[in-house]
Amino acid sequence: MHRILKKKFLGPNLVELEVEAPLVAAKAQPGQFVIVRLHEKGERIPLTLADWDPEKGTIVLVAQMVGKTTYQLGMEYREGDAIRDVVGPLGNPSEIKHYGTVACVGGGVGIAPIFPIARALKEAGNTVIGIVGARTKDLLFWLDRMEKVCHELHVTTDDGSFGRKGVVTEPLKEVLQSRKVDHIWAIGPAIMMKFATLTAQEFGVPITVSLNSIMVDGTGMCGGCRVEVQNESRFACVDGPEFDGTKVNWDLLLARLNTYKEEEKCALEKYLAVKEAQR
Repeated sequence: MHRILKKKFLGPNLVELEVEAPLVAAKAQPGQFVIVRLHEKGERIPLTLADWDPEKGTIVLVAQMVGKTTYQLGMEYREGDAIRDVVGPLGNPSEIKHYGTVACVGGGVGIAPIFPIARALKEAGNTVIGIVGARTKDLLFWLDRMEKVCHELHVTTDDGSFGRKGVVTEPLKEVLQSRKVDHIWAIGPAIMMKFATLTAQEFGVPITVSLNSIMVDGTGMCGGCRVEVQNESRFACVDGPEFDGTKVNWDLLLARLNTYKEEEKCALEKYLAVKEAQR
C-alpha cells in the first residue's frame, strides 16, 4: 500500500500527488513511468514520474482527470489514503548526455514529465530551452520549476490568457530559426508531438517523443500499447516510452488512441452518475 502524503489541485481536473513508494523512488530516472491500481478491483493506468526523492522514499505524480480512474483518484482519494499498487519504475529512461543546446517542449499535462528531463539535461551541462503550453492559463502549472531548470522559458496558451497566444510549435520554430539546436524532447498530446516532430524535421533536428498509447500491464505482455515505429511494431512500455519522433506512424497512433473512446465515456458517465446519486 502506498500512502498519499500530499495532494493538491494544480488546475481544473489536474491533481498533483506525493506518494510513498521507496522502491520506485530509489531507482527512478527521467522518462520513466509507473502503473497505478487504486484498489483491488481497480483498472491499471500508466502515470509518468514527474519527480521523486530517494531519501524521503516518495514520488510525485500529476494526473489529469479524464477517465473513471483518474476522476476517482482526484475526487475520492485524500491525504493519508493508500493506493493499492504502484508498480515501477517502468520503461526505458531518457538518454541524458551532453548534446549542447536542447529544447524541451511540454504540452498540457506533458509539462510534468518534461520537467525531470529538462533538469537532468541541465545537470549534464546542456543549454536548455523550455517551451510549455496549455489551452488556457488555468491549465498551466510548474512554471516556477521549469524556470529553474531552463536557461530560457517560452510559455503559450491557445486562448492567449497567459504568455503568448498560440501553440508550442510556434516558439519552437522561431527558436530553430534563430540558433542551432542539437536535440529536442517533446511530451504532450499525440497531435502536439506529431506537429513538433514535423517542425523538427523541417530543420533537420533530432527529436525524441514519449508515446502515450493505450497501456494495461506495462511489462510487454498485453500488447495494448503497440505502436508502429519505422514500419515495425514496438511496445511503448518496454521498447519506449521514448522514440525517435520522425519514425513514429502518427496517424496509426492517433487512430488507436480512440479504440475504447465510447467505453471510456460510458464508464466515466456511470461513475459520475453514481457519485451524484450518493450526494
